[in-house]
Amino acid sequence: MDRETVLAGLLRRLNTVSKLDPADIDAIRSLPIAVRHWEGGRAIVSEGERPKECCLIIEGFCIRSKTTVRGGRQILSIHIPGEVPDLQSLHLQQMDHDLITLVPSTLAFISHASLHALTHAQPGVTEALWRDTLIDAAIFREWIVNVGQRPAPARLVHILLELRQRLSVVSARPEAADFEFPLTQEQIGEALGITPVHANRIIKQLRQDDIVDVSRGRARVLDEARLAELAQFDDRYLHHAPSA
Repeated sequence: MDRETVLAGLLRRLNTVSKLDPADIDAIRSLPIAVRHWEGGRAIVSEGERPKECCLIIEGFCIRSKTTVRGGRQILSIHIPGEVPDLQSLHLQQMDHDLITLVPSTLAFISHASLHALTHAQPGVTEALWRDTLIDAAIFREWIVNVGQRPAPARLVHILLELRQRLSVVSARPEAADFEFPLTQEQIGEALGITPVHANRIIKQLRQDDIVDVSRGRARVLDEARLAELAQFDDRYLHHAPSA
């Protein structure tokens, strides 16, 4: 896999939120990268570990999660190609959560030493990564509201609309009516804070109501207007513009 393909999603996303200058882009392209293939459901880094590198998702999906002492798991976020979901490990040495692939994925690993050197040499890249971290925090805040305050059907469709918009940025394509959503019913329950049985009921009801069909690792929008009404989705927290 050539370097241009490996970095395409990252550069497209950073340019969407920060507008890198040519020197910043060249510096990112010069980073030493190790590409590895990861099976689905395998931890990239686990809580308590002290990683020495960050991973960029090239293909596939990952989740951040935490597991309680009783074995209950909460999915904290979903990550897509073009994102570096463990960027915080550059400054927080010990992981406080798990990062796991959802499906077979292709990942690019970049050493902390290389990233530190890049950010020291290129203030524009430092600013872009800092803004990216702040947007990550904004998404966390929205997920807290989602799990704590919205009815379960609205929780699911809100996550679907968020993911669709994020995917449209890294693919540079308009938001699609049919897109990847590779979570099982159990994982949907872990993301929404409900049981798999409840998740199954919600999925069936949304399909019967001709709003959205979630099945076989994909989501297919059946009624755009009703989906938007149910989700009450406001994309400001994604900050998909440098001036926003």
